[in-house]
Amino acid sequence: MNQTFGDFIQAFPPHHDSLELSFTPTSERIKNRWRNQRLSAHFMADYIANFLPLDKDNPEEEKRIKEIKGAVSYIANELLENAMKFNLETSNSQVKLGVHFLDTAELIMAIFTKNSIDLKSAEKFQVFIQTLLASDPEELYIQQVEASVEEENAEMSGLGFLTMINDYQARLGWKFETRPSTPEIITVTTMAQVRG
Repeated sequence: MNQTFGDFIQAFPPHHDSLELSFTPTSERIKNRWRNQRLSAHFMADYIANFLPLDKDNPEEEKRIKEIKGAVSYIANELLENAMKFNLETSNSQVKLGVHFLDTAELIMAIFTKNSIDLKSAEKFQVFIQTLLASDPEELYIQQVEASVEEENAEMSGLGFLTMINDYQARLGWKFETRPSTPEIITVTTMAQVRG
């Protein structure tokens, strides 16, 4: 099951800046994990801000930096939260959060997470992705909000992905890879491309 969906970048240029953080999921309380996820997302936003091409004579730059940091922080937090929440704990694999810089002129960045899921979860997730890619994001957002209100324990609403698309103009992509040694475990990489 090696498949890609959406705007997924298969390979990055060999000589570019990037950052990758790895997390070893444990049974520690979920509250502590979430606090660490937010810290990691904010760290990534601060890190990325150092790469932004700045015009120090332009007073609008501070506002622009704040907006970009807010977008990166939100996207990184959502991606990491999903990767941790849906990670298959029995896989004994790390969850990864990273960013690759693609174009220095406009600073296009690809924020990504990587985690492991089982085959059944992968198939269910792919159905959602296909719905997301075939739908109008604003209409689907409204439908998903209504569905979430009706079904309190909805497992996958997709509201975070839809917010990335609608509010931050992120281009999303996914890659599913089967592990040769354990074909029942799927590694999923989720990627959001944003402009700085």
